Amino acid sequence: MQTVDEVRFSKEARNFLKKADAKLKSQIKEGIEGLKTIPSTGNIKPMEGYKDGRMRLRIGKYRVIYRYENSSLLVLYIIDIGARGDIYK
Repeated sequence: MQTVDEVRFSKEARNFLKKADAKLKSQIKEGIEGLKTIPSTGNIKPMEGYKDGRMRLRIGKYRVIYRYENSSLLVLYIIDIGARGDIYK
């Protein structure tokens, strides 16, 4: 089992977490914890139409869009977080 060395958030993801209420923030952080080990846990699917390995994690009606970057460290990069209806636009 492989573990993530670092977690990075995009500006959009960081802004979403700042605005989210405490309960939602807690659920999202718990979901991201499940992504820190490979194989990851949670309701995960690969995203179609992207060649950079993007995946989505479902947390209720919210989605966390992420990918793994592998240089000298394994980095979990959170691309965006948002409601299901808005995140795919």
